[in-house]
Amino acid sequence: MSYNNKTYLPFLSAECAGSVIPAYLPIIERRKDTPFNEEQKAWQQVRRGRYVEFNLVYDRGTTFGLKTGGRIESILVSLPLTARWEYDHKPEEGSEEWKLLDACINPKEWL
Repeated sequence: MSYNNKTYLPFLSAECAGSVIPAYLPIIERRKDTPFNEEQKAWQQVRRGRYVEFNLVYDRGTTFGLKTGGRIESILVSLPLTARWEYDHKPEEGSEEWKLLDACINPKEWL
């Protein structure tokens, strides 16, 4: 059967969507009480800052809404409540944060 089959795709979509909650809830349950430190919180804030930067500067939907007089509150409500910016931030090489960025910037070729 072709993966582009119009009959198959809705079933595939439903199966994928139906798998999210059963797969994700055990992860949340296992991790919900995991403690974090100030350094990890600062890293989270820096990542949120990068998200805000992308959303306000590069995201076509957001920039379109801002340029065409869309409701500012509706556009900005998707932003995190807190974020942080550090000029030219680079995590320490070999740290968990560095490993994450390295994986994002240099993805593995799986095929």
